[in-house]
Amino acid sequence: MAKALATLRHHWKKSVFGACLLGWGGHWLYGKHCDDLVRRAACQEAQTFGNQLIHPTVPLKKATVFLNPAACKGKAVNLFEKNAAPILHLSGMDVTVVRTDYEGQAKRLMELMESTDVIIIAGGDGTVQEVITGLLRRADEAAFSKIPIGFIPLGKTCNLSHTLYPESTSQVQHITNAALAILKGETVPLDVLQIKGEKEQPVFAVSGLRWGAYRDAGVKVSNYWYLGPLKTQAAHLFSTFKEWPQKHRAALMYLGPTERPAEEPEETRRPPFFVRLYRRIRSCCFPPKEACEEVAPENWEELKLSTIELSIATQNRQLDLTRTEDFMDICIERDNISKQQFVQRGSQKMHDPHMCPEGSQHIQASRCILQLPEGTEGSFGIDNEEYEAMPVEVKLLPRKLKFFCDPSVREQMLQAAEEGECTAERQGSPPACCHQDTRPN
Repeated sequence: MAKALATLRHHWKKSVFGACLLGWGGHWLYGKHCDDLVRRAACQEAQTFGNQLIHPTVPLKKATVFLNPAACKGKAVNLFEKNAAPILHLSGMDVTVVRTDYEGQAKRLMELMESTDVIIIAGGDGTVQEVITGLLRRADEAAFSKIPIGFIPLGKTCNLSHTLYPESTSQVQHITNAALAILKGETVPLDVLQIKGEKEQPVFAVSGLRWGAYRDAGVKVSNYWYLGPLKTQAAHLFSTFKEWPQKHRAALMYLGPTERPAEEPEETRRPPFFVRLYRRIRSCCFPPKEACEEVAPENWEELKLSTIELSIATQNRQLDLTRTEDFMDICIERDNISKQQFVQRGSQKMHDPHMCPEGSQHIQASRCILQLPEGTEGSFGIDNEEYEAMPVEVKLLPRKLKFFCDPSVREQMLQAAEEGECTAERQGSPPACCHQDTRPN
């Protein structure tokens, strides 16, 4: 024992290095063990869905997975096959995995897909944007947009996952939660932005559009990887050396929020033959009459703006299932800020790209037209994908798509809505109804 202590004392540098290496190795092995336990528990839960009996004449539910192998720096395939694929196969679904080979292929494949019961997107924000764009460009998009969509977060940026699933410190836990949410069947309706240029086909987004200095600096952060934790601050600081202040000028026309119509109940079963025959005869003999009432002129507001960044975002970040108006948030940030404020705020926007800082102009709109001066250079960021900056029309499509979400997250949304209603009632009337269950069946 004394000899061993003497050896450690004479070679203390090697001893410290060995202890650190041993501690790191033990921590790494413990993390791997915890991940295996998470996978095993998720597979056991998925097995309960696969063991459920179905009628012999009922076909298996078909799920089509769009997998982006390039996501997460090429690790997406390994992450999917180890964490999500076993859960989907154990559930009893007929799973078809489609791997994309190049950027934009998911749009084409989505436009050509024939039929499926569930669409699953395995990748990041860019993969989501490609798949929903291909889906909503279809001629039969009205029918295909009713197909529920699952999202398995495998990419570097997965902003939508923060809305659909609970926060988790483990990537394995986050992926398995997403796969199990698809099996549990709870969905929430999400808004979509239709972004149309002058010539090209429309692009669709679930998060929003960004145009400005913060976005331009954010895409260059990875170039300063050698600075470690200071790379974000460095990218924003160096961008101020080229041009300051970085003003973006444009003209904005917009319409205000629209009232949300009542949600029509979906028919879970096909109507009887005589009901369908009656509807067909009624539609042929008594076609719907065109509205004779004069349509009220649209009240467009016009605004000249000079901003350091403009963002147009959906309400999907803070989803409210009971709101009565549909709108998108337009944030026009002031352009007279200091370089220090720019660097500090740039770091915050890396975590929340569509945050609207204090002092910015905030507009709620259902539709807007963004006119850019001739010769404007730069790019838009649409769901973290880069597009050439050009005049565009942005239209809100409220509750257009249904995404699978974790049941606990949906329950939290409903409870938050109930608490908001009760607070409003306390301010205006006695809160007698606050103890009633107002959640939809």
